Amino acid sequence: MTDGHEAAPQVRPARPFFSSGPCAKRPGWTPQNLTDAALARSHRSKIGKAKLAEVIDRSRQLLGLPDDYRLAIVPASDTGAIEMALWSLLGARGVDVLAWESFGQAWVTDVVKQLKLADVRTLTADYGRLPDLGQVSPDRDTVFTWNGTTSGVRVPDGDWIAADRAGLTLCDATSAVFAQPLPWDKIDVATWSWQKVMGGEAAHGMLVLSPRAVERLESYTPPWPLPKIFRMTKGGKLIEGLFKGETINTPSMLAVEDAIDGLRWAESIGGMPALRARADANLAAIADWVASRPWVDFLAIDPATRSNTSICLTLTDPALTALDSAAQAAVPKAIAALLEKEGVALDINGYRDAPPGLRIWGGATVETSDIQALLPWIDWAYRQVMADRAVAA
Repeated sequence: MTDGHEAAPQVRPARPFFSSGPCAKRPGWTPQNLTDAALARSHRSKIGKAKLAEVIDRSRQLLGLPDDYRLAIVPASDTGAIEMALWSLLGARGVDVLAWESFGQAWVTDVVKQLKLADVRTLTADYGRLPDLGQVSPDRDTVFTWNGTTSGVRVPDGDWIAADRAGLTLCDATSAVFAQPLPWDKIDVATWSWQKVMGGEAAHGMLVLSPRAVERLESYTPPWPLPKIFRMTKGGKLIEGLFKGETINTPSMLAVEDAIDGLRWAESIGGMPALRARADANLAAIADWVASRPWVDFLAIDPATRSNTSICLTLTDPALTALDSAAQAAVPKAIAALLEKEGVALDINGYRDAPPGLRIWGGATVETSDIQALLPWIDWAYRQVMADRAVAA
């Protein structure tokens, strides 16, 4: 018992790491896994280049990228990778930008307010929903997130993308790749970061280019100046070394080693099918729990669009929904704080710009047994917080 409240659950998650970025390290990870890192060595040395190429090669094989797609390590995490693509590729034709949460809205801001393109359509939806994908034009470039990290809403598939499209598709896939099937024939640009599904360290991003994207790079010159870290061509030709591990800036070789460790782990458990199955099992455990709780639901309205990585929940108790927004936000914040104090769950309050709620990372590095152990603790914390509110009232 704690302060007159009911007794807490007895079983605790073995690992309380449910943050949506940086995410949980892979099971069994320790700093000793990084002892082979090429520390104090140049990233341009033979060993440095080999390590960087290994990340590219293992990522390519694990994801099953087509042979004619390029893959590079680029600066500044997923944000740097998608910005690199936006600033280098857009402007050749009209653009449809999709947004249904904060990161998608950031790319809308980039395209509309920073690049200031003349022909832009923004297709938006509130948190919990998708825009009308049927409005996307195959004659225009399309910018979208595959999985909305802050809303827990993902596109269900790539059927809405035309196979014979004239425009390019630019996909921020950072919280989807390695956990959700991506139809590479429908994607011309994809970006992600190491600190999401594979539980790596931050600072570096990955950038995939289809042959159509390469053709655009080599045939189109944007009317604005490009910073050095965005430049992928020289003299009108693709800088091929970038896609062999010759990075634009100096990478952390410790983070590189950690990325290699995560990729090797993924291979050891069975590759993409195993990674997706682990994330799906985490979502299923939460779905079963939500189905029997009248006070909580998924933020994603349509079950087909529910993320299996950034799993976002909203509190539906009428006693809360009748309150003003500040009071509503205080409850999940208090739940998250109580669970963090207990050492049971770290960083599960909803994203600051999202509707009030909880966000539980369910990517492949999280054990389903830890999700299952966490859920009774959320029940407990919810009751404590609501009891305290009743007393205060």
